[in-house]
Amino acid sequence: MTLINKPCVFFTILLFSSFCFKAQTYDSQNKKAIKLYQSAESYFDMKDFTKCISTLKKAIEEDPKFTDAYSLLGQTYADQSNFEKAAEYLKKAIEINPDFSPINFYQLGLITFRLERYEEAHLYLSELLTKNIHPSLKTKAEGYLKNATFAKEAIKNPVDFDPQNLGPSINSEHHEYFPSITADDQILLYTRRLPSRNGYQEDFFVSFRDKENDQKWKPAFQMRPPINTNANEGAPCISADGKRIFFTVCESYGSYGEYREGLGSCDIFLSEISGGAWGAPVNLGESINSNYWESQPSFSSDGKTLYFVKRVKKNGKTEQDIFTSTLLADQTWSKAQALSGVINTHQREESVFIHPDNQTLYFSSEGHPGFGGLDIFKSTKNADDTWSTPVNLGYPINSSKDENSLLVSANGTLAYFASDRAQGLGGFDIYSFELDKSLRPIPVTYAKGMVYDASNKKPLEAAFELIDLETKSIVVSSVSDSKNGRFLVSLPTHKSYALNVSKKGYMFHSENFSFEGLKNGEPYVLKIPLQRIEVDRAVVLKNIFFETAKYDLQPTSEAELQKLNLFLKQNPNVHIEISGHTDNVGDKQNNQTLSDQRAKAVYNYLIERKIEASRLSFKGYADQKPITENTNEEGRAQNRRTEFKIIKK
Repeated sequence: MTLINKPCVFFTILLFSSFCFKAQTYDSQNKKAIKLYQSAESYFDMKDFTKCISTLKKAIEEDPKFTDAYSLLGQTYADQSNFEKAAEYLKKAIEINPDFSPINFYQLGLITFRLERYEEAHLYLSELLTKNIHPSLKTKAEGYLKNATFAKEAIKNPVDFDPQNLGPSINSEHHEYFPSITADDQILLYTRRLPSRNGYQEDFFVSFRDKENDQKWKPAFQMRPPINTNANEGAPCISADGKRIFFTVCESYGSYGEYREGLGSCDIFLSEISGGAWGAPVNLGESINSNYWESQPSFSSDGKTLYFVKRVKKNGKTEQDIFTSTLLADQTWSKAQALSGVINTHQREESVFIHPDNQTLYFSSEGHPGFGGLDIFKSTKNADDTWSTPVNLGYPINSSKDENSLLVSANGTLAYFASDRAQGLGGFDIYSFELDKSLRPIPVTYAKGMVYDASNKKPLEAAFELIDLETKSIVVSSVSDSKNGRFLVSLPTHKSYALNVSKKGYMFHSENFSFEGLKNGEPYVLKIPLQRIEVDRAVVLKNIFFETAKYDLQPTSEAELQKLNLFLKQNPNVHIEISGHTDNVGDKQNNQTLSDQRAKAVYNYLIERKIEASRLSFKGYADQKPITENTNEEGRAQNRRTEFKIIKK
């Protein structure tokens, strides 16, 4: 679950171990050179590369045309990650005898690819494929040629990339990685690797956005138990609303009076906050975890879907793919399913991140065309829930090195990632950069605030639902915090929503968020007073819609009407008056008729849903009861409304 100390075998080493062979005959007649070469082979087998190199150079002095010696020198330098020297000697081997071994073209193709000289890599790999080679080598070469073809064109069209270190409030001389952030961009959670008695351990740190300077973060602090313990916690994901933390535990151990027992290898755990305190982490169970490795969770902002990475056995080979599981109505998890072959490949996928728009997926993969190693890709969910062909984020975001751990802010403009680049404070640091416009997700804003009792101002734990007005589907359902009444909900800006807040014994409250035609939405900060059910209390129905100068209910009114219907059925003794209101523009009599008919339309809807007529009445008030001034369009829009008032309880 860490970015460091992972198996990081470079592809050229895999190549050499797979295809190198000891020569039985040599491309030299010089016996002294051959004897030196044989000694060098022994040094190579013992990994004494210093003696191997010096001995091979002596062999070349004896025979400057000794192709075997140049080839093994190239291999030796590559095994030491000295790729410039490796390329120099392999080129010399090909220059002396291009027909000596096709492996030289393959090695040189991969090394020049690693050095980001993609035109050269394309040339050598293309030449290799003209030769008579083993089918397995041909398959590998075709894969790398595909990458070289992509890379040599992509590097000609670089994307904007100017990473900025988040500074000493976040980073330190230790390693920091796997950032996660809330939808309002106010809470940053990440992993720090610290020295311990047993070597190192991973703990979570938290920082809050500086309210006086929103470009800075306050000094991070270490989370307390039951989240952090004296063992490792890694790869955290904080939910968009800041109420849940998913993270990885790779061993069982006692902590804070609890025993985190896994199902095998690494498992995903969940902790939830209530009343300002984090609860004991809970294993997500067999629907998600197994005796294999599960890690790197990312939770959708609608509170329904968990994305994560799992290692599985396929045909005797271990693969690492992206899986999902859905939180069901009974709060259990569905059986985890792998994403389709559009996303997952036969090579490694990791570092999955679902953006708060719930449609844009960022992840790292070795299996899609790229620059070598792990590259970061973007895919978008289609209307039929399939995924679009992944798009490489391009150069210089991606390179021949491994790139992963990308996080994108809710508004889509800022990305975060971990890197051990030279200008850091030490080891891996967390950086941010403005994401190229072509790579951005659907912008997401948010509504946040608190729910409280209108009479005594005390915070309330209340249920809230965010509803897509077009589809009438519930996008998010949750509850405000029991201690402070606060809530946070993501709002993708390409749709219109209703927010309904309710609590037993109280009138419900509705809000409307419409982003039609807007490129960016400003955050909504709300204070929601809930009124107890009392006679003469009134509620504005903010999601009842009519055409201009008409009284036919629009389909987008359905979600609000259903909520009113449910309220009346849950409170069978309540009687209400439904009222229609207009602004002061236009003919008075027309406004009176319009307000009457609009109130009646809501009345008829409820009658059709079996609400007793004796509990209902309706009346139009035209412009007689404005709730604000009619001096501007904003005020007039507020005055054009539908309400209901308690007349008996």
